[in-house]
Amino acid sequence: MNDEIIAEVRAIKDAIGAKFNYDLRALFEEIKRGEAELQAKGIHLVPPPTDPASLSNSALQRGKARRRAQ
Repeated sequence: MNDEIIAEVRAIKDAIGAKFNYDLRALFEEIKRGEAELQAKGIHLVPPPTDPASLSNSALQRGKARRRAQ
């Protein structure tokens, strides 16, 4: 993998963590606030599946099968 990409992702993660003082509850509340703003603007948010394991031929399942085969 490209170390520059990993470094950039980690820098972004650390910046987000610092913004919320590494408080996951505060981060979650900000995410929910953002979702409420989007919904107020009329943007439809698609909820995640309740049981991803039951999805047929999902990317998650293909990834798991590929790892097992290696």
